[in-house]
Amino acid sequence: MNRADGRKFNELREVSITTDFIKFAEGSVLIRCGDTVVLCNASVEDRVPPHVKPGCGWVTAEYSMLPRANRQRSRRDVDKLKLSGRSAEIQRLIGRSLRAAIDMELLGERTITIDCDVLQGDGGTRTASVTGGFIAMALACRRLVEEGWLGRTPIKHYVAGISAGIVDDEALLDLQYSEDSRAQVDLNCVMNELGEIIELQGTGEGRAFTAREQQELLELCAKGNRELIRKEKEILGDLFR
Repeated sequence: MNRADGRKFNELREVSITTDFIKFAEGSVLIRCGDTVVLCNASVEDRVPPHVKPGCGWVTAEYSMLPRANRQRSRRDVDKLKLSGRSAEIQRLIGRSLRAAIDMELLGERTITIDCDVLQGDGGTRTASVTGGFIAMALACRRLVEEGWLGRTPIKHYVAGISAGIVDDEALLDLQYSEDSRAQVDLNCVMNELGEIIELQGTGEGRAFTAREQQELLELCAKGNRELIRKEKEILGDLFR
């Protein structure tokens, strides 16, 4: 099929990543994936939730969309006096994904909170938040090392996320909204630099799908995540110093 933006079936949208976008955050990234734009800020606090084992740290995430991030204005969660189910599910995914990248004992009794705010949504906001959130977290950890709070970074893996889906019975990588809104199957995948799966969410939205089709989508996601992790390495340089 011919994609609206002319991409090949296995091609990512153009990705742009700006670091240190916000002055005050310990780590800050503005990530653009096509027309999807997400601001990811990492904040460090010297405390942990009660459930965390003594001597260990914690990573958590919050996710929200600005009212005009989409084609029609949406109400803010605070206006509804509760977090939407979608936002709650996505921020849990982001938190799980980023915790897989960090050694909590090396982090010590600190909490890193990743705030992911969608400025503009055109599909793939949750996976863009994972990728941008990881870079913001890694920058925050680097700052802890540079300021002498940590002897070395607690980051143990690179992490990136991407989506793929089946549209008109064809497997496509990195769906934009015009494709995502009519996808028969949608799959989100988070991986580390070893190609290991951290999170996999597959949904038959228009029809059921086969194990063969899932494998085809997974292979597309693996390609996309490899490319995103290469970009992360270009930005972060010697991450594990």
